[in-house]
Order: sequence, then C-alpha cells, then structure tokens
Amino acid sequence: MTILIKNGQWLTDKGQKEAVDILIKDEKIAAIGPDLQAEDAEIIDATGLLVSPGFVDLHVHLREPGGEKKETIATGTLAAARGGFTTIAAMPNTRPVPDSVETLQNLNKRIAETGAVRVLPYASITIRELGKELTDFAALKEEGAFAFTDDGVGVQSADMMLQAMQLAASVDMPIVAHCEENTLIHKGSVHEGEFSKKHGLNGIPSVCESVHIARDVLLAEAANCHYHVCHISTKESVRVVRDAKRAGIRVTAEVTPHHLLLCDEDIPGLDSNYKMNPPLRGKADRDALIEGLLDGTIDFIATDHAPHTAEEKAEGMDLAPFGIVGLETAFPLLYTNLVEKGILTEKQLVDFLTVKPAQAFDLPYGKLEVGAVADLVLVDLTKEESIDPNTFLSKGRNTPFGGWECKGWPVVTIAAGKIAWKRGYVTV
Repeated sequence: MTILIKNGQWLTDKGQKEAVDILIKDEKIAAIGPDLQAEDAEIIDATGLLVSPGFVDLHVHLREPGGEKKETIATGTLAAARGGFTTIAAMPNTRPVPDSVETLQNLNKRIAETGAVRVLPYASITIRELGKELTDFAALKEEGAFAFTDDGVGVQSADMMLQAMQLAASVDMPIVAHCEENTLIHKGSVHEGEFSKKHGLNGIPSVCESVHIARDVLLAEAANCHYHVCHISTKESVRVVRDAKRAGIRVTAEVTPHHLLLCDEDIPGLDSNYKMNPPLRGKADRDALIEGLLDGTIDFIATDHAPHTAEEKAEGMDLAPFGIVGLETAFPLLYTNLVEKGILTEKQLVDFLTVKPAQAFDLPYGKLEVGAVADLVLVDLTKEESIDPNTFLSKGRNTPFGGWECKGWPVVTIAAGKIAWKRGYVTV
C-alpha cells in the first residue's frame, strides 16, 4: 500500500513547525520533503494538521483473555488507533495469565488475528501473578514477551523480586513494577487525605507506593537490572526515583494523564469513575509529578487504560474495581490542559508519547524519519470538542473526564503503513 500525506505540519528538532509531505511504501516511510509525488498512491490531505509519529503506550489493559466483557484485543486496539496510538503494551493480569510459552503463544495468535495496531505482550514475573514462583524468562522472551511484570499486584517478597531482577538481567530484559506494599493498603479505596476523611473511606497512604520503589531501586542496583516504575503517583516516589537516577541506577518511570491533571481535591463526590490504583493523590503530589516529568526524573507518559463494565463501576467507591480508560482521550486532555496552558511545549508532549517510551525500552518506534516504520498520526489541534464516553470505541466508558472540552483530536492513524483508523470509519 502506498500513501502520500500532503501539506502536513511536522515538528522539527527545535520544536518549530514546517510544512511537509510524507510518502509511505511497504510499511516504511519512503520519503519526507516538499512537493512529493507518487503514482497510484492514496492521497491524504493533511492541511492544517500536525503530523506526529504514532503514539506509544506501554501500559494498557486489554482484558483478553478472560475479561472480554470489559474489553477485547479488537476493541482495545481500535480505541488505541482512535487515540493515535500505534504501539501499545498489554499487561498480563488476564485469565489465564501469560506465564508460559503456551499461554503467550495463544495470546500472540489472538493479537495477530484481531489487533488493529501493534501490541507488545508483557509476560508475568511469577506464575499466575501469585508472587511465589518465577516464570521461565528465557523461554518467554524467545516467544516474544516484551518485558516482565506482575502489574495489578506488587511483588511482596524482596527475595522474590531480587531473584526476578537477577534472572531478567541475565536475559537482558526489563522488570516492570506495580509498586504497592500490601500491608499498608488497609482496604483503602482512595488516597489517604482530606477526601477520604470527609467521606469516611479507608485511605491508601503515599508510603504504600514509595516504600516499594525505594526497596526495588536498591535491588535493581544489586542485580544490575533495568527496573521500570509503573504509574508513579507520589512526591516521595519522585524523590526516590530522582535520587536513584543520580546514583546511576538503571531506573525508568512513567506517569499517567490522570495523575498529571487531577488530584483528590478534584473528586466531586462518591463517583467511582475517580477510583483508580494508584489513587489520585494530593495537589503537592500532582505538582511533583509535573516537575519530575519536566526535569527528566519521569521518562514518559502512559495511560494505564483500564476498562470496566458499567455494572462493576456502579458498585460504589468502596466496592467498584480500580481503573479508568484513557487511550481515546490522552492526547486531547494533555494538549489542552498542559500545552495550551504553557506547562509543556508541543514538542515535549509529542516526545513523552513517542520517542521517550521507545528510548526507555530500546524500541524502534516513535520516529518520523526515512526508513522508519510508517507509524503516524494526524492531529487537529484547533477543533474543540467535548469528551463523550458514549462515542468510545473501547468497551469501557469509565472516565472522570466526560464533558471536558478539548482540542488536539487525532483524525487519521496509520500503523505499519496501513490506515488503522480514520475519523468517520475504521479499518482492520
């Protein structure tokens, strides 16, 4: 398939916009320049649109297998394409867990059959994510595992985590951690702060996260392992990661759009669409996350897209499952609330969603250059629309951002040289 993008605007290394045509052939970017021509090409008029590398999201829950009522690989990857994401990494807290060659083979087969964009599958650190027995890292790597994580639960045993890191280092693979000390959760459903006190809810203290990160960075140093922190949320956690990087420990970290944009003061009431794990923290934590992103302590942004059914979320703040969806709203929310308000530049935001996650995990994506895989998204930065969960391609409607007015909506997503989504219709 040959595609010619005409009259787009791309960001130079200095963050300036320049007019550009881009020619795509055989899944690769064949040419970039002015006034390109190509016979028999599908022409896309990108006048007035930002042309960006396809976004990369390394923390997504696709729920399949086992949770198809919440999401499937097909619906989740279409949601990703609509949001401009061309590479996503699927977390392993499914049923069954991808903890063996057989289960990972089955998952990869389903991805190949139904995925609309590239899906990099995580394998679990431990069998069934129970924290008791390590999986076969070498065999799972050979089968195509992207990295190892027990996301959804923290590895509670320091000895088990050290063994995992040593094994991961021996096969040159990352350990990705959901950081949560179970003995400090106390059946909490929200952050331990003013909101939890006001509503009589058990709170999850900040130290529940930061103490695990502090433990793990020292274990990573001992094991000489690449250690990655999922969805960092507290000012103490940022401090620990910053100090670890200064000490030369190989640690990377991600932050979600919702933790950058909201704090517990913003929760309007007992609305479980504001219930996620880690929870929305205090204003000082949110400020520290933005500061950490800007100074390089936090490496990139990931959505932690976590769909649930309406019936599950209707169970209330105490009983409803943790998590919100994020693939279809990430860029508009961040562009409108961080770029337009002068907190980030356009170049910084695009980098945090493309080249930064790719660099952190040594992936060949997130690039807009000749010879690169043709993963691109065209974005309308001017048209303002409100977020309407009823229009989501994801099965999940669980978002606290319904009704928010945003600019920066993707209109065409091209994954590996093929149109994965175009405003008004989808192609698979």
